[in-house]
Amino acid sequence: MREPTERLRDILDAISAIERYLHLGREEFEQNKLLQGWFV
Repeated sequence: MREPTERLRDILDAISAIERYLHLGREEFEQNKLLQGWFV
């Protein structure tokens, strides 16, 4: 089983990745199935 600190690092890394795409906006997100799948 993974350590809680490793899981927390994964969460923080995912947040950072999502923040890199915020500039695209909601409309682009709704039209881009690749982004939707990646974020989910």
